[in-house]
Amino acid sequence: MSAAQSSSVLVTRVDGTITPVITDHLEEGLRVAEREEYAAYLVEMDTPGGLLQSTREIVQEFLAAEVPVVVYVTPSGARAASAGAYITMSAHVAAMAPGTHIGAGTPVTGQGDKASEKVINDSAAFAVSIAEQRDRSTEFARDMVREGTSVSDGEAVRTDVVDLVAPSRGALLDEVDGRTVVVGGPGGEREVVLRTADARVETHDLGFFGELRQLLASPELAFLFLSIGTLAVIYELASPGVGVGGVIGVVLLVLGFVALSVLPFNVAGLLLLLLAAALFAAEVLTPGVGVFAAGGAVALVFAGILLFRGELGVDPAVLWPTAVVVGGGAVLAGRLAWRARRAPAPTGHEGLLGRVAVVRRVDGETGQVLLDGAWWAVRGRTTPVTQGQRVRVVEIAGLELLVDTDIGDGPHPEQQR
Repeated sequence: MSAAQSSSVLVTRVDGTITPVITDHLEEGLRVAEREEYAAYLVEMDTPGGLLQSTREIVQEFLAAEVPVVVYVTPSGARAASAGAYITMSAHVAAMAPGTHIGAGTPVTGQGDKASEKVINDSAAFAVSIAEQRDRSTEFARDMVREGTSVSDGEAVRTDVVDLVAPSRGALLDEVDGRTVVVGGPGGEREVVLRTADARVETHDLGFFGELRQLLASPELAFLFLSIGTLAVIYELASPGVGVGGVIGVVLLVLGFVALSVLPFNVAGLLLLLLAAALFAAEVLTPGVGVFAAGGAVALVFAGILLFRGELGVDPAVLWPTAVVVGGGAVLAGRLAWRARRAPAPTGHEGLLGRVAVVRRVDGETGQVLLDGAWWAVRGRTTPVTQGQRVRVVEIAGLELLVDTDIGDGPHPEQQR
């Protein structure tokens, strides 16, 4: 038996869904705690659940940890639901704050439906194996998966789901001080006495980029970014302008691919997404009756259904409206691009036709106006021009503009473009 080598405790915080980002963060923190021989690795948790594969990876790391792992469900009102329950039970010491609850570990699909019986059986066996290894209630572990059972902090202690209830972090560290836990995996197990009373607390945070990746770890956001970003880039390429659409599209695509780098995805879904992009591009470049856009919308729906693996999926409330909006946007973009390509491009002197200006100077029957930063000689087509008169260019005769002098009141020349 050995005592913990340090009077410091490494603390990290888990809020929100359990994703691969959280898995990487907890594994990194555990490596730091082991390498620097902290007295304990404390995970303060409030989660509604998350990905089963990510949960399995975290549990495997905690069960084989070389440093005592303490999971604390906090603050009051927090929960360790679904994935959080598995992780809490896998800790060497499991604690809860007053007013918290744990359980409801029934696996669901990406659309929120109950998973297949095969998945439920596998998850129940997984939960029971955790409980057996940590001497916790196997009955609760089984029921939380099969029946969706959830219990309060007090009942969790009474039924051997967790070890204790503590009102604060300091009280928790004081209460677990002196406890003996077994760390290490099979073949390398050893007993460690916790020395956490008055321990120095050091934090291990996600950081800005970790928080950003966690924020983007959403199937719905990834699908929206990729869909709308693709449409924006296609339209910008089909009808080049000031580049705002292209810039926004590229930014959205980058964010979408960052989300894909975090979430487990299927290649088939990604290929369908590329097919949808190609069909939308065809609609914008060769607009017709909307056949390409309709095909792109259908491909986009199937891409959303097949894009992510396991229990992940795009919510239908996001999937269908996005496909309809992007498909309709492709039709509209095609029409706008078609009109822009067919519109005559005013270049050179022809761009002056129809422009309105004010006569600045008069010399006999001719006057001078300022258009596009250049002075032009003007002559009235039917009547002479006068200083201060508003005129409209109707014809170009060499280096002289013929103007209509009877144009009445209208917009200021600077607004006439």
